[in-house]
Amino acid sequence: MREKPEKIRCDACPVMCYIADGKSGACDRYANHDGELVRLDPLTVIEGGSDKLVPFLATDEAGDWDGDIIKGQRRFVTAVGAGTTYPDYKPAPFIVSQQVEGVDMVTVVTEGIFSYCGAKVKIDTDRHIGNECDIVRVSGEPVGHVTTTEYGSKMLSLGGVEHLTGGSKKEGRVTCDALMALCNREPVEMVIGEGDHAVSVVIEAGRPPIIDGEEERLMRVGCGSAAIGMFAKQWHEIVDEVVVVDDHITGVLSEHQAGQVLGVRPTGIRIKGRRSTPGRYFQVAEPGRGWGGTDINDPLTILGEWKKDVAWPGLRLFMVSTTGEQWAYFELDETLVPQPAQAPAAVKASAERIAENCEPSVASVLFMGGAGGSLRAGVTENPVRLTRSVRAALTSVSCGGAEAYVWPGGGITVMADVMEMPSNSFGYVPTPAIVAPIEFTMRVSDYADLGGHVEEIRRVESVVTDRVRKVGPGLAGHDPMARGHYRWGDES
Repeated sequence: MREKPEKIRCDACPVMCYIADGKSGACDRYANHDGELVRLDPLTVIEGGSDKLVPFLATDEAGDWDGDIIKGQRRFVTAVGAGTTYPDYKPAPFIVSQQVEGVDMVTVVTEGIFSYCGAKVKIDTDRHIGNECDIVRVSGEPVGHVTTTEYGSKMLSLGGVEHLTGGSKKEGRVTCDALMALCNREPVEMVIGEGDHAVSVVIEAGRPPIIDGEEERLMRVGCGSAAIGMFAKQWHEIVDEVVVVDDHITGVLSEHQAGQVLGVRPTGIRIKGRRSTPGRYFQVAEPGRGWGGTDINDPLTILGEWKKDVAWPGLRLFMVSTTGEQWAYFELDETLVPQPAQAPAAVKASAERIAENCEPSVASVLFMGGAGGSLRAGVTENPVRLTRSVRAALTSVSCGGAEAYVWPGGGITVMADVMEMPSNSFGYVPTPAIVAPIEFTMRVSDYADLGGHVEEIRRVESVVTDRVRKVGPGLAGHDPMARGHYRWGDES
């Protein structure tokens, strides 16, 4: 009778899975390989580049550059694939030292289990995707909300402990899945708002957003007023009046200071909206998916009657959106009503010039997480000293080798661009929580001063070996081990 293989217990997270031989845990990150707990993903090591230009790179004895751009003599052991500190009294999986420009440095790497984490998403578009505080849903579950609009971009705040653990089990699972996919640069479809006002948005870091099935192309060149300022000199000789339609500030050339300086003649135009300053109007229409982020498709609807004692028949009117994608040319008839007319070539070229000056629309995803006391315990037995060291700029914080912004105030709250991180840097545990890489780099002497686990320091040469870096063929079939395996902490 065949003996049933014994399961082993994984202690890499609070779930504490029992794993049978040849199987992985619930997170798909750890597995049982012949009775040994192994890490499925490889430890990721990046080679340090040089920010110097070619003429200043190291040369050979003859003074010739050898063509090596990377200058990869320095290796940086990231936390991607390193493993966790759970249970939290354990030292970080890798505490690695090396000399950098004659200084002994140490890098402490850990895959942190982040319950307090989320993603800040920047969507370059003028399209209305929802009002501030509208709920963002994935698979019907709330995962975040729309936050304050920034210049030319809509912003989303996704995740957070309230969605991960504060709602239903399904809400937590969906939120965790969505965050991991976004941070791993995979597309995620989400719905913003309710009912008839709901908007479908597909977000993928580094790619144009897809809004209601339509891929965005351009980020606006500026608000309507800014566009007037940028292009007024090109317009005042070819048309009599320009209106740049924008949900924020709609600009009018003849009234704008730029038009005044150039001597543009008053036209008697009237704009429906709240006048801010000369040539600048707020609230000309409701937010929407039409011209300049408004709800209009016919730009003439924002115009009132022209002043009969100022306007004149034949007046040339150019109306355009802030991306140049929508534009129209009109001439006033004898009753001072704008009529569509054949646009001069210079007018069409002007619309193309606006589009040319627009940057491509793209979605940006920044991971944001708080490094708690448990994670810091993997660095030092006195966690508050690590926080103080970061505050004093003695310790540098990175995520997967990417520079991280550390928020001011208490704790260690970091934010990093996922596009700067290695592929598939993020994982999860079913608690649910996101697993993300974090590294702390400092002088060895400073590490000793803050009470670090100096007895665990290993030279980089002993860590970065062929066996550690190898991703083998793994096991056959559809077994989760087939991705290859990395023996956690193996040095030789």
